Amino acid sequence: QVHLVESGGGSVQAGGSLRLSCAASGYTDITYYSMAWFRQAPGKGREGVAGFDWDGETTYAVSVKGRFTISKDNAENSLYLQMDNLGPEDTAMYYCAADPRRSLLLLSTATIRYWGQGTQVTVSS
Repeated sequence: QVHLVESGGGSVQAGGSLRLSCAASGYTDITYYSMAWFRQAPGKGREGVAGFDWDGETTYAVSVKGRFTISKDNAENSLYLQMDNLGPEDTAMYYCAADPRRSLLLLSTATIRYWGQGTQVTVSS
């Protein structure tokens, strides 16, 4: 069992930055898990933002590429998302996810094994 807890969300103005963190705990070593950030805006489905596979490969949604950076610290059992040049379109609840498979952004969210509770990001114009 993997328990994920997100932090770092908040309210910022457009053009600002935030750094999200996801702390993993439980009976596992996240070295062998792929992890990812997803987000869900009100009235919309959950969409993949950035993924970090267990072999080190990273992927980004087109909408955030060049603005967001995902990183993973296996020693700290943590996943991070540095978000720069934020815009109102980035307003959403952000969720951390973990699964032994690769390419989580391509998977059905219903099949991804572990999820955190989310952290809210609000960007005002």
